[in-house]
Amino acid sequence: MSGRLAGRLIGLGVCGSIAAYKAVELVRLLRAEGADVVVMLTPAAATFVGPLTFAALSRHAVETDVLGLLPDQRIGHIVVADAADVIVVAPATARWLGAMANGIASDAVTATCLATSAPVVFAPAMDGDMWMHRATRDNVERLQRDFGYRMVPPEIGSLASGQEGVGRLAELSLIVDAVVAVVTGSPVRQPDPAARPPFAAPFHEPDLEGRHVVVSAGGTAEAIDPVRFIGNRSTGKMGAAIAEAALARGARVTIVAGRVEVLLPAAAHVVRAESTAEMRDAVIGAVVDNPADVLVMAAAVADFRPAAAAPTKLTRGEGMTLHLEPTEDILAEVGIRAGAVHPRPIIVGFAAETGSLDRAPEKLRRKGADLLVANDVSEPGSGFGTDTNRVVILGADGTRDDLPLLSKREVADRLLDRVAALLDERGSRAHTGQTSTENA
Repeated sequence: MSGRLAGRLIGLGVCGSIAAYKAVELVRLLRAEGADVVVMLTPAAATFVGPLTFAALSRHAVETDVLGLLPDQRIGHIVVADAADVIVVAPATARWLGAMANGIASDAVTATCLATSAPVVFAPAMDGDMWMHRATRDNVERLQRDFGYRMVPPEIGSLASGQEGVGRLAELSLIVDAVVAVVTGSPVRQPDPAARPPFAAPFHEPDLEGRHVVVSAGGTAEAIDPVRFIGNRSTGKMGAAIAEAALARGARVTIVAGRVEVLLPAAAHVVRAESTAEMRDAVIGAVVDNPADVLVMAAAVADFRPAAAAPTKLTRGEGMTLHLEPTEDILAEVGIRAGAVHPRPIIVGFAAETGSLDRAPEKLRRKGADLLVANDVSEPGSGFGTDTNRVVILGADGTRDDLPLLSKREVADRLLDRVAALLDERGSRAHTGQTSTENA
């Protein structure tokens, strides 16, 4: 992203002033300049504007507790203090000015400011008489003179008390300009994303609440003997991302897991199924015998297996000839058997191709799926084990969405947007007595 703050991490502290609502727009302006923004709230600020608003805009968890931990167990406000290019406090209340001038870490905002060596910009906002009080003026002077903090002075205007006077929060554009001036000419303080606060999962409405979503994940292993097997390079990252996204939308999630190399979400029910035959039984059990609303077949299922697995370990020789037979076509079988289930589950298939996606539309039709996610695993950033994916989502209704290279979580959410829409359409048809001819 371009802008005067491109690549910068800004810590935005918000204190308990009526002007706290303006900090929401300040987040947007800072991000428009290319900055990554993490918000810290005092307890009083959270009564004016809730953390969810700032989290949705900043894409980061909001720091509200000095004891708060990030998912990786790092202390949240310390990570902000160590990584931010600048800390901005807007609005800064008289209480914050007094606490900072005297080194009192009473909340996440003051604690971050005390723990950082980054420059601090503050923009006061308060009642006019409070602003003019000698104690407030002394605190402001000390912060500027002794601590080197930069102030964006309050302006004259209408105040929350109904009076006119000095104390109104400065224009947001002036605060942004002050931030730019402070960091201009200095390198990005912490360019390593791993050392910065992690991005939070995107916020979505609970549009899958009450739904049962079954996700297959990972690769299958077909035994050659008790030691060796035929497998593939799937790690389960895509399936895990879909499960996490579905849980975040309120779904009850069952994961049918083959061989995976990632942690699966603890809130999901996990059924282990190493071979294709085991996965077939587990999927049928979860989708057909115990009806689900959605099946997402993200697992990389083996197409062939040894016709007979040796009962003991084969010895090394000059060579080995394997006689292979086709495995069960789980997606196609579910597509057929789901027709007897009412309401019919939404079925999503995956197609991992190399070089071309030309075969994907025919696979969608042949498998009887509602959606097919196709990707070229030979493309950089789009193969097995990566954190990103570039996919095409094909619909049985003839639609096609060519997505750019995205994180697998973003791909999962784009896919579930389509799934939720199909569920809504199905519900509308049931309500009006209409029937669908899709996959008939």
